[in-house]
Amino acid sequence: MGETTAHAQAQSGQHHSIRLYLVVWGLLFVLSAFSYLVDYLQIQGFLRWSLILLFMMLKAGLIVAVFMHLAWERLALVYVILLPPLLVLVFVALMVSESNYTIFTRLAFFGAAP
Repeated sequence: MGETTAHAQAQSGQHHSIRLYLVVWGLLFVLSAFSYLVDYLQIQGFLRWSLILLFMMLKAGLIVAVFMHLAWERLALVYVILLPPLLVLVFVALMVSESNYTIFTRLAFFGAAP
């Protein structure tokens, strides 16, 4: 009886088709190709880093959502996993803003370095 109950619980779990995983794998391949294309086309400056970070975040989002099964989890678990890195990014942006204010204030009061 215990063995059939365990088997029934295993059967009632989520099953995703192999097609989903192949489509995501294909999307990851295409996004990686775009990322390498940025280097191949020798795109420079802010656009280069923006594109690389965009492709990186898209790939990470696909991996977390599908391969780590986060897309099918409860919303509370999604918040627990995704909210801390988002808050870290917000705090980093605040620190960058504060550092710019500090350097401009120092330059205004003490002058440029010789």
